[in-house]
Amino acid sequence: MTATVPNDVRPNRTDPHNTASNGPAVLDENSAPDFHGEENLERARSQAPEDYDLVILSSFGGPEGQDDVIPFLRNVTAGRGIPDERLEEVATHYRANGGVSPINEQNRALLVALREALETRGPNVPITWASRNWEPYVNDVVQKAYDDGARKILVLATSAYPGYSSCRQYREDYGMALEKLGLEGKLQIDKVRQFWDAPGFIKSFVDGLVDGLTEVRSGIASAEKTAAGNGRVRIMFCTHSVPTSAANEAGPRGVDYEGGSAYVEKHLQAARAVLAGVEAVDPALLDNVDWELVYQSRSGPPSMPWLEPDVNDALEKLEGEVDGIVLVPLGFVSDHMEVKWDLDTEALDTCKNLGFIATRTPTPGVHPEYIESLRQLIAERVSSTASSQDPAELEQNRDSVCGSRGWFDACNPDCCKSARAKVDRPVIANYQGDDAQAGARS
Repeated sequence: MTATVPNDVRPNRTDPHNTASNGPAVLDENSAPDFHGEENLERARSQAPEDYDLVILSSFGGPEGQDDVIPFLRNVTAGRGIPDERLEEVATHYRANGGVSPINEQNRALLVALREALETRGPNVPITWASRNWEPYVNDVVQKAYDDGARKILVLATSAYPGYSSCRQYREDYGMALEKLGLEGKLQIDKVRQFWDAPGFIKSFVDGLVDGLTEVRSGIASAEKTAAGNGRVRIMFCTHSVPTSAANEAGPRGVDYEGGSAYVEKHLQAARAVLAGVEAVDPALLDNVDWELVYQSRSGPPSMPWLEPDVNDALEKLEGEVDGIVLVPLGFVSDHMEVKWDLDTEALDTCKNLGFIATRTPTPGVHPEYIESLRQLIAERVSSTASSQDPAELEQNRDSVCGSRGWFDACNPDCCKSARAKVDRPVIANYQGDDAQAGARS
């Protein structure tokens, strides 16, 4: 059921700066590069399905009013010693929205959609919601679940890609909750795998990009004057920047990733799958179009290298070279603050100042096919709805549109682990097999 996505999907261009430090400078458009990702790891990826008592939709969290903003940001930056006056600089993004992060309402909508999908199509498992940095807190939700009789829980994190903050930190959230609550050995918590390659996740972006390209082309055709006069359109696939060191640590060790990182490679795989989907709908939409992967929302000191190019820097470099821009928030699953502010406010303002006809396409949100893919990811882990009780058959039955075998139900012990961590934090979904690095190149 795994689709093969060729490396020469039209167009096929990446920016020289959008790789981790040990990645290639340029992706050759005329030859298929010899990157194998973690596909050479021979160990099992799927685990045997189980009878879970509860699914927890787990998210980043956000403030619900002006009084919540600084306490929320203190939670986000805990342990870094950042004074409130610096936090107030970031708080302006939330304060401009009444102190309310849109992520909470979006998670409530996602929870309702998933609950309906599970009730109507199975598995018949209740689902609730927990957040890392605001109410309902992970510890509180886990304690209540245990008190209510749950003994096996499956966590679905609202993040599609491998990386520390997008995967391992969620595993730590629940590992630390078990330790703090004294529930180790009493409560089992597992995690749904990362889903950048899920058909519905990709399809939601395909639909948005088809509409976005159509809109921008129409705007160029009707404009009295355009920025370059050549009709060219640049697709910018946007994701959250991370420190280069963190990017290099994403994924299992000893693996040769395109871009030097599982985080970069999976975004490039997803981008190509989206482009392949658009080409299948209407190849003409990609005429006179090229694309790149860009980053946004970086923080931290200027001396620390982060993945580049920043979306606004990339836009400014295109002055006079293209007429249209389509911003695709490929790294995000909902229209939360970093999408609304960094793209809808800052990036689109940059486009306006440069004279580009521009639009930002939707995030998956509650797109029906995205919801169905999330339901299927849950269903493959639950005994009553899994396609097989045999892990090897489950892995063979996985549905991927990025030419991969999908991510791991349980991650390698060193996967996405920070070299700067002073202590090892407890984690859930930790692979214990002796073959964790089987087949990996050093």
